[in-house]
Amino acid sequence: MKKIITITALTVSLVAETLTLSGSVISDNQKMITSRFMGFVTSVNVSEGEKVQKDQILYSIDSREIDSAKSQAELSLEMYQNQYSNVQINLQRHRRLLEKDMVSKYEVENLELAARNLENMTSIAKARLKEVQNQYRYLNIKAPNSGVVVAKNIKVGEMAMPGMPAIILSDLSNLKISAEIAESNLKLVSHGKKVMVEIPSLKIKTIGKVTAIIPNSNPMTHTFKIKVSFKTLSKSVYPGMYATVAIN
Repeated sequence: MKKIITITALTVSLVAETLTLSGSVISDNQKMITSRFMGFVTSVNVSEGEKVQKDQILYSIDSREIDSAKSQAELSLEMYQNQYSNVQINLQRHRRLLEKDMVSKYEVENLELAARNLENMTSIAKARLKEVQNQYRYLNIKAPNSGVVVAKNIKVGEMAMPGMPAIILSDLSNLKISAEIAESNLKLVSHGKKVMVEIPSLKIKTIGKVTAIIPNSNPMTHTFKIKVSFKTLSKSVYPGMYATVAIN
């Protein structure tokens, strides 16, 4: 009987040393997708909850703003090219006249200076036009990585604004579990510590590792946030799922 009591006490002691925290699955690589340019949305190709692949077109905006900039760049380039061509013709004529001593060297030097300036302006205009033409590729907003669309804040016909999140994309290949631990239990965790992770709805049990301990304490509950990385072959794990973390 004494042995049975001793074993029972030891079992209770072992159970008491396992701390179980409630948490949820999060994506440690969540991106807010926005456009570089302002424009009306012409198409939206994804829905909330949809899985997307890297470089897949999420939505598109119209090209009117870029079209206008392109037209201005083309006009500027054409103007400088015409002016440069006229100055070159005039310069060649003045050089011939200079050989006959019919114009001054000063006039020729002024035309040479004007030709160099216009050549530089033409080069700048060409670069500007190329820059504007490259902007067309930003009209189709693509997924920077594979993931799942967790929020869609844009519709066809609405105005896309730079800096305003249109789509939120979560990377499913970099999932973690976020949980809160009481200040009094912080001594039980450390970076790299292995813990038991469970996702009850999928009946997944696996080993995880503490990758972050957020030092900002919640002043209301005096808890700290920890993040736990884990690996699973299941493709059904999504951000927001309930999970538990058992710490020995």
